[in-house]
Amino acid sequence: MEEKAMAQKPRIGLIGAGRVGSAVSTAAVERGYEVLISNSREPETLRKFVEELGPLARMGSPTEAAEFGDIVLIAVPFHAYQILPVGPLARKVIVDANNYFTDRDGQFTQLVVGEITSSELIAAHMPESKIVKAFNVIRAAEILTDALETGHPHRRALPIAGDDAEAKRIVASVIGDFGFDVVDFGALSLGRQFEPGTQFFDHRMTAEEMKLARQ
Repeated sequence: MEEKAMAQKPRIGLIGAGRVGSAVSTAAVERGYEVLISNSREPETLRKFVEELGPLARMGSPTEAAEFGDIVLIAVPFHAYQILPVGPLARKVIVDANNYFTDRDGQFTQLVVGEITSSELIAAHMPESKIVKAFNVIRAAEILTDALETGHPHRRALPIAGDDAEAKRIVASVIGDFGFDVVDFGALSLGRQFEPGTQFFDHRMTAEEMKLARQ
């Protein structure tokens, strides 16, 4: 990441403007982050939402979001991951907020049999990017309603996983700024521990509760 980006809050590009992308955009703008939001349709479809967010927000194409962001959040249906703009995302910190659901995404044999995780498939598609799995266990609305100040005894924790320590540090810092504690589960492959169907998915836990549940 460039020095100028490290000296201030990182810019956030968002590929996907559904519930999660919209909630993260709102939380980011409320905390002083610049964002560029994109979806699979024309950028003009986002104009009303961007105007509501105010001057820190802008709209664009997925490629423009990839080029804009120091951090880029991917919040699209998992089956669409192969259309992500690989070149502009190279060397970027990528937040993978996706989940794999067979009824929506179809049959990916490697995922069904547990050979690999959805995040690892995305990482294989973007080998030069720094993938951090995060924001996949929490309902979109709760990104805004469950945020609490640092040190609050009931502050909710969100798990992350990734293979790049610096990328995880950057993402953890943003999540902390958003009002959540972070529990690092380790390597990207260990993101399977908080995928749909696990005890951590869609469950409120403090950091201590989450760490104890992992033991």
